Amino acid sequence: MKMEKGNTKKLKMHSLLSILTIVLGTVLLIFMIVVEGEPGAIPLMLLVVGIVWYFITRYKLHLQHR
Repeated sequence: MKMEKGNTKKLKMHSLLSILTIVLGTVLLIFMIVVEGEPGAIPLMLLVVGIVWYFITRYKLHLQHR
C-alpha cells in the first residue's frame, strides 16, 4: 500500500513537470513567432515531448488505479 502511494505521488509529479514543459514550449513558441516571425525547432520539440510525456503519465496513473 505504501509503495503504491509513493508511485502515485511520483506520477503526479511527472504530470506536473510535463504540464510545465508544455507551458514553457508554448511561451517559447509564441516568443519565437513574435521576435523572428517563425517557430523554432526547440519550442516545437518541447511541446511534443511535453504532450507525449503527459499522456504516458496519465495512462500509467489510469493503469495504477484500476
